[in-house]
Amino acid sequence: MPHHKKRHPAWMLPAVLCTTLPTITLAQTAASSTEQQAGNKLSPLIVTATRNKSLVGETSQKVTIITREQIEQQLAITNDPSQVLSNLIPSYSPSRQKLNNSGETLRGRSPLFLVDGVPQTNPLRDSGRDSYTIDLSMVERIEVIYGASAEHGLGATGGIINYVTKRAEAGRINQHVGISLTSDDDFESEGFGHKLNYRISGQSGDWDYLAAASRQERGVFYDGNDEIVGMAYHGEIQNSTSYDLLGKLGYWIDDDQNVEFSLSHFDLDIDDDYVPVAGDRSEGIATTARKGTPASDPGYNQVTRAQLAYSHADWYGNELDAQIYTQRFRAQFGATGLGSFPYQDESGVTRFDHTRNESDKVGAKFTLSRDGFLNDRLTLTTGLDLLQDETQQVLVQTGRNYVPETQFRNYAAFLQGDYDLTNSLSLHAGIRQEHAELNVDDYSPVDRSTSVENDLASVDGGNPDFDETLFNAGIIYQATDWAQLYANYSEGFGMPDVGRVLRDDDSAGMDVDTLIDLSPIVTDNREIGARFDWGRYGLELSYYESNSDLGQRINPNAEGRYQVEREKTEIQGYEITGDAQVSDVHLLRLAYTHAEGESDTDGDGSVDTKLTGRDLAPDTLKFGWSANWTEKLSTHLQYNRYFDRSFDDPELEFDGYGLVDASLAYRLPVGRATFGIENLTDEDYFTYYSQSFPQSSALEDDLYFKGRGRTFTVGYQLDF
Repeated sequence: MPHHKKRHPAWMLPAVLCTTLPTITLAQTAASSTEQQAGNKLSPLIVTATRNKSLVGETSQKVTIITREQIEQQLAITNDPSQVLSNLIPSYSPSRQKLNNSGETLRGRSPLFLVDGVPQTNPLRDSGRDSYTIDLSMVERIEVIYGASAEHGLGATGGIINYVTKRAEAGRINQHVGISLTSDDDFESEGFGHKLNYRISGQSGDWDYLAAASRQERGVFYDGNDEIVGMAYHGEIQNSTSYDLLGKLGYWIDDDQNVEFSLSHFDLDIDDDYVPVAGDRSEGIATTARKGTPASDPGYNQVTRAQLAYSHADWYGNELDAQIYTQRFRAQFGATGLGSFPYQDESGVTRFDHTRNESDKVGAKFTLSRDGFLNDRLTLTTGLDLLQDETQQVLVQTGRNYVPETQFRNYAAFLQGDYDLTNSLSLHAGIRQEHAELNVDDYSPVDRSTSVENDLASVDGGNPDFDETLFNAGIIYQATDWAQLYANYSEGFGMPDVGRVLRDDDSAGMDVDTLIDLSPIVTDNREIGARFDWGRYGLELSYYESNSDLGQRINPNAEGRYQVEREKTEIQGYEITGDAQVSDVHLLRLAYTHAEGESDTDGDGSVDTKLTGRDLAPDTLKFGWSANWTEKLSTHLQYNRYFDRSFDDPELEFDGYGLVDASLAYRLPVGRATFGIENLTDEDYFTYYSQSFPQSSALEDDLYFKGRGRTFTVGYQLDF
C-alpha cells in the first residue's frame, strides 16, 4: 500500500481547529521560502477540530498551533515545559518554575491539558501537576484553543492545551538521538544537569511503529544573585531526575482504516539531599536551600497512559473516530513545614506525614462526522464521551485518607454543525449534554493537628449528580482575501476542587449531597476578533469576556489551609499578536496581552474584589526574532516583559520584570549543535507567583522564591 495514501487518524492530529493565524502561515513559509519566492501557496491544512475536522481558518475561536520548530527553539533554552508554554502562549501566566503549576492559567482560568486527546487534568483533586506528564522531546506540536470549551468535556474553562506526540516517519527505519548539558553561569557542580533522548520509528508494509525514551537529571537552580533557588514542598523540577517512555504500534487495515495502540510512562523524582531555608517576605529576603535530609520522603510525579484508537475515513459515507484510554496518575508532595499530620514512629518519636494524590481514569470518545448536506454547505458531527475517575489523597506514612476515595462518572453526547451560508460567511453551532455523578462513601475528615485517626465527626456520604446543557455558536466572515472577522460564544464545564471541599474539617457533621461547593463550574466565554494576512505580514486582534456565576477562588486561611470559595467571577481581556517575515532571513513575532477580573467576595451578586496572581497573568509583551543566516546557521532571540500590577491587597503588589533568552543552532557535517542562554542579562527577580499569589501567614516566608538566573544549555542532535 503506498504510504502517501495513508491518513493519520483524528486523534493523532491536532485536537483543535487550526485557523489562518499568521504564526502558522509564517512558520511554514520560513521552512519553505523557495515556494514563497515562486509565489506558490501552501496546500490547505486539514486538521482535527475540537471534534470535527476543518480546513485552516474555519474556527470562530482564537487558536495557536505551536510547531515542532518552535518547540525545539525553546528546548535549546529551557527544558521546563511550563516555561515553554509561558514563552509561546499569549495570556498564559508566567511560569512558576516549579513542579506545581497551580496559578498558571490561560485567560485567567484553568486549561484542560491533553496528550493525544487523553485528559491529564484531574477533575476531583487538582494537584497542580497536570502540565508535567510528558517530556517535550516526545511532542510533535502543541495545539491551544483559547476560552471555555466543552468539546473535550470536563475541565476546559480557560481553554485546551493538547500535546500531540511524535508519530512514525515514512521509511523503513528512522532514528534520532539527542543530548544536552545545562549549567548555571558560574559552572557550579551542583547546578549541572544533562538530558538524553532516543527515538526509532518506521513503516513495514501495513504496520508502523515508534519507540522513544528520554532521561533527564537537573541540578539545583541559581538565581541572579548566585544563590540557590528555594525548594518548594509542593514539588520541584530542580534537583530531580525524570524519564519518559513512549511506544506506538499502528496497523492500516486498508487505505481508509487504521488502528493504533499507544503506551507511555512519565516519571519525575525529586532528590532528597536539599532542604528549604525560609526567607523573610517583610525584609525582601528570598527562600533558599541548603544541603540536608528532608523530613519527609521526596515528592514525585508518575503518569502511565494507554490508549487504543480506531479511525475509518469512509464508514458508510461517514468519518468515524473511536478512542479508549486509561491513565494512572500519582503525585506525591513533601511535608508542609506547618507541623501538620503528626504521627509516632516505631521509636516513639513524633514525625510529620505528607500526602500523595492518586487518580485513575478510564474513558472513551466516539466521533462521527459527515459532510455533503444541503448542497455541500453543511457538515454535522456527533459523538459520545465516557469518563470514570477514581481519586483519593492519602497520607504516605500512616495510610490515612486525607481525601476520601471518590468516584466521578461523566457521560456526554454532543452535536456540532458547520454551515457555509455563503462563500464568505460561515456559521458554527453546537450543543453538548453533560451528566455527571459523584459517589462518596461515609468518611471522617483527618485532623491535621493530631495523630489520632477518625477523631472528627463523620460526614455522611452521598451521590450528588449534575446535568448541564452547554452551547456554542460562532460566525466567521471573510471580508476580503486578507481580512477575516469572527465572533464566538462558548461554554465550558468544570468541577470545583472536590478534594479540598471534602477534606475541610468544617465539613464534619454535614452531608455530601448538601454541599453547594460541589456544584459545577459553568463558564461563559464571549469573543470577537479579526485576522489579517498580507502574505509576509500578519496580525490578529481579539477581545474576550469570561464569566462564571458560581466560580472558584482558592483562598488561604490563618492555619495554612487553602479553602475553596465559590464566587461569581468576571474576567475581560484582549490580545494582539503579529508576525512579520521581513525577509527570507528574518522573522519577527510580537504579542501583547491584557486581562483584568474581579470576584464577588461579599455575595451580593456584584463583583467587587480584584482577582490576584493566582488567577490572572500580568499585562505581558512578548517579542521574538528568528533568523536563518545561512543554510547551516540560525539564531533566536526573545524578550518577555511582565508589567507591574496592583491588587486590593497592598502586600501583593507586583513589581514587573523582563527576561531575555537567546539560542543558536548550527548544522554540522553530521548532526546539529545548539547553544542557548536563559535569562541572558542575569536578571535578579522574584517570580510573579511569589509576589502576587496570596499565601497564608504561616507559609509566606517558605514560598518566597526568586526566579532562575543566567543558565547555559548546549545540545547535539543527530537524525539517521
